[in-house]
Amino acid sequence: MQLSLELFAECPEKSIDFYRRVLGFEVQGSSSAEYTMLKYGDAVIAINSHSVLSTDHPLRIASGQRAGLGVEIVLKVSDVEDAYRAAQESGWPVSDLALQPWGLRDFRLVDPDGYYVRVTGRKNEN
Repeated sequence: MQLSLELFAECPEKSIDFYRRVLGFEVQGSSSAEYTMLKYGDAVIAINSHSVLSTDHPLRIASGQRAGLGVEIVLKVSDVEDAYRAAQESGWPVSDLALQPWGLRDFRLVDPDGYYVRVTGRKNEN
């Protein structure tokens, strides 16, 4: 089984820029305001415009509402320090890099649409 996320964005261009510039994803195929696939290793995130959702779609939110409430997107990376440096250098607000009680180091940030993202090291990381 593999997991791909589809995120619905108020402004897809801002979200695409965030996932590319802050987290290092790369565009796969063509990029458009309606649908863009991004990939980093085995992680796949598709950015869609809110406008493609019908008015009665369960994922449709009002303009200005925060998307993704109750969901945490966890991205496991081989070098969390490198990912942290890149995110900091982007200028995007990020939490401190912290060692968690379960033994992994991570940092957290919120994307332009309010999706909560945790970037964490893998168990075999030093």
